[in-house]
Amino acid sequence: MAARRHGKRPPKALRMSVELPLWRAITGYRILTLVYTLCQVAFSYRHYAHPLGAVAYMGALTVWMALTWRRTTSPERCTRQFLIVDLGFAVGGILLTSLVDSHARIMGGAPTLPSIWTAGAVLGFAIKGGWRWAAVASSAVAVANLVEREQLARDTLRNVVLVWVAGVAIGYVVEVARASERTLARALQIEAATRERERLARDIHDSVLQVLAMVQRRGTAIGGEAAELGRMAGEQEVALRTLVAGGLVRPAGAAAVASYVPAPAPVTAAHDGTAGTVVAPARSAPPAADGSCDVRALLAPFAGAGATFSEPGAPVELPAAAAAELAAAVSAALDNVRVHAGDGAHAWILVEDEPHAVIVTVRDDGPGIPEGRLADAEREGRLGVALSIRGRLRDLGGSAAWVSVPGQGTEVELTVPKGTAPEGGKRGKSRV
Repeated sequence: MAARRHGKRPPKALRMSVELPLWRAITGYRILTLVYTLCQVAFSYRHYAHPLGAVAYMGALTVWMALTWRRTTSPERCTRQFLIVDLGFAVGGILLTSLVDSHARIMGGAPTLPSIWTAGAVLGFAIKGGWRWAAVASSAVAVANLVEREQLARDTLRNVVLVWVAGVAIGYVVEVARASERTLARALQIEAATRERERLARDIHDSVLQVLAMVQRRGTAIGGEAAELGRMAGEQEVALRTLVAGGLVRPAGAAAVASYVPAPAPVTAAHDGTAGTVVAPARSAPPAADGSCDVRALLAPFAGAGATFSEPGAPVELPAAAAAELAAAVSAALDNVRVHAGDGAHAWILVEDEPHAVIVTVRDDGPGIPEGRLADAEREGRLGVALSIRGRLRDLGGSAAWVSVPGQGTEVELTVPKGTAPEGGKRGKSRV
């Protein structure tokens, strides 16, 4: 509305289609073949029995092309009525040839008045309506050629078959392209919905599920009425995990197309040493003027009695949103250490600044992860690894790799390419 008040029109939406190159090609074909046909009629002018009739037809065809050449530049302009009239010019020109040309020239294989321009009319039907429309238009041209030639000559049969096969083949290709485009659009919608559901599930895991699990543990430890409250919280946690896990729609394959997903609110948290309690780390270094942020400032508050933090001597910069997502993934990894390795486990956080990526490694001295446990946890609806860690890194175009040996602890390597933001624009393959 504001743009209209100031006299500015909103930007016109661009239509991206696999058909557009075909429409441009047929427009060029019609123009070039018209020029060729005009030259052909001019060179054969003296050989026609009624040359003025040929000139009149070519003049009408030229005017028709001048008035309607833009009709074949897009599917919206190329209507069914236009195609019928255009085919009428082609068929009419073929039939008119027997009236303006001599019988000897026709029997000798002289071209019809519209000549190869006729194929443009058939191709218009093919691109607009598919192979069935192309078959009907080609059949009409074939009948007109047979009537004009008055016999089934070899060259006439060859021309008829070429036009028919070309029209039907291109029409079929257009139908396949349209089906592929619809499939791609549907895949984009499914992927966008999947990414949004994963984002919501990730936020739920980082907040509601963690609180419910804490209430269950604390209630069971306190006993009495608190134990009943803890039991109810545990039931709700299981139900919510089942709902979140059941609502996720997995992409059809690894080649799923990229989609835009709004970045979630930055979540960064560090444990204060109390079971189930998290506190937001102090951001000692605000984002720079160019939108970058020092990853060290976000990860340093995670250091404490149970965690050792090692960092480079120089700033490790990432876009602010990407840095926040990386810190949230580290927080989720540390939470897994606290929950699964026990309160006595120690964690080490190492930040590495590579030329093209930032790598954060979280290692612990816990009992390790049994083989297949991560996949089982995801099926059970425990999405800390699937969404809070792996999902975040995937949205950043990075990867998350786990190395775990039973009895020797677990190591999680988080890699984020530089210059990325959690918007789904760039994405790499996740490693598991």
